[in-house]
Amino acid sequence: MKKIIIFIFFIFSLNANALDKKTTFDLELFKKAQSDGKVVVVSSWIKYCSSCASQMKVLNNAKNEFKNIEYFTFEVTNKEISSLLNVQYQTTLLIFKDNKEVYRSIGETSREEIYKAIKSSS
Repeated sequence: MKKIIIFIFFIFSLNANALDKKTTFDLELFKKAQSDGKVVVVSSWIKYCSSCASQMKVLNNAKNEFKNIEYFTFEVTNKEISSLLNVQYQTTLLIFKDNKEVYRSIGETSREEIYKAIKSSS
């Protein structure tokens, strides 16, 4: 019985992580944010990825703490966006400044490392 309860809890936690994710990337808004001089942060995710949800949580907090930052997300299975940004893996974090990619990591979920990357790009 205990194993069944743990399994059910695990399934619900995966579903909860999946519900928080949505694609917000829009090419026009991405280009506009860059032309406005903002630091642009983009992260990729895939359904049921717990590290993606962890990264997104950190980035959602960061967008409220840092001024002049624009934050976009997209599902890595979206071939058009993945190809445009040359992203092949979920939990990929990209930071752009002055129309150039200045940072890229895969799997980074540490608040300290993500904030450090944003600060160094600002």
